[in-house]
Amino acid sequence: MAQLILMPGKERSAIKQAHPWLFAGSVGRLEGRARPGDTVEVLADNLRPLGRAAYSPESQIRARFWTFDPEESVDDAFFKRRIAAAVARRQALPELRGQQGLRLIHAESDGLPGIIADQYGDTVVVQLTSAGADKWRKAIVAALLKATGCARIYERSDSEVRGLEGLTPTVGWLHGEAPAGGLSIDENGVRLAVDVVGGHKTGFYLDQRDNRAWLREVAADKDVLNCFCYTGGFSLQALAGGAKSVLSIDSSGPALAQARANLALNPQLPAERAEWLEADVFQALRDFRKAGKTFDLIVLDPPKFAPSAAHAERAARAYKDINILGFRLLRPGGLLMSYSCSGGIGLELFQKIVASAAIDAGREARIVRRLSGAADHPVALNFPEGEYLKGLLVQVD
Repeated sequence: MAQLILMPGKERSAIKQAHPWLFAGSVGRLEGRARPGDTVEVLADNLRPLGRAAYSPESQIRARFWTFDPEESVDDAFFKRRIAAAVARRQALPELRGQQGLRLIHAESDGLPGIIADQYGDTVVVQLTSAGADKWRKAIVAALLKATGCARIYERSDSEVRGLEGLTPTVGWLHGEAPAGGLSIDENGVRLAVDVVGGHKTGFYLDQRDNRAWLREVAADKDVLNCFCYTGGFSLQALAGGAKSVLSIDSSGPALAQARANLALNPQLPAERAEWLEADVFQALRDFRKAGKTFDLIVLDPPKFAPSAAHAERAARAYKDINILGFRLLRPGGLLMSYSCSGGIGLELFQKIVASAAIDAGREARIVRRLSGAADHPVALNFPEGEYLKGLLVQVD
């Protein structure tokens, strides 16, 4: 096994913080030969063993630790243990039992860097984003089959981040085949179709499950505006909660078509209270402002404006602009549910952005609830980067 030897003093993050990433600037040299995804021994500059990691020569994250135990073998049995443990952790949480849509593996936060696995009923969708994960595809699939007993596994490794690892997109059925009638899940009494082949991420945004349920609790008799609505998850929960009206905006025609189809899957919901608008959200909100249109509850769940810290400044302006528009459209006592899924925008910065937007909009406001990912999206204490989704429920005077 090749050895990755660190620069002097660069072992601190591994020893004291147990952080799973080793950046290129921390690496002194590689002794032996290693191909992308190969497991290497990681040593301090004094040759103290630090653990075993997946090597990625084309990425700025030069290696990702599989284990900090220098004696632990990384083999098929390793993935069987780690994946079984991840599934068991979710089964132990009462709030996750019976969920038809569930994140089974949350990458580094489950000790499995670069591996995402989401379950939709009897179907599991995997996304492998790192060279190491790509290398162990067969072992990962076998372990998922054993841990879940699922009928089929689909791979959606088409994320742009694979390019940073020197990997090309890979998609297709790894076990079983597409179900004849398509896929759908029940989320808190609402039926939602899941497009594992063409949908965002692995087919659906499971991380917002709890927040959609919370929206349902506060939507009664309110005029709701759902911005960047995608396939209507928040919109349908608002209708289920008794909203007076729900206006949903997205720039994607296909996403809105799926949102309408999702509404049709739920004949118990009052479809006459729903309106769908294909438009640029920023411009639509400006137009509403000019027309004097206002709402009781506004959801701002935009796409990722800052994939990394390098984009934070530009993203901060975009988040501030959209929140200013949102604040200006709220009626007195109204609620704003504002989110950021950008890894480059931390919670503290996001709160400052929203606070500044309220001031510029001339609204007095207060946080009444902090919002985050659901329990099946844990954040490992040694990997704060895993807390990508952050949100605020803000009430205005």
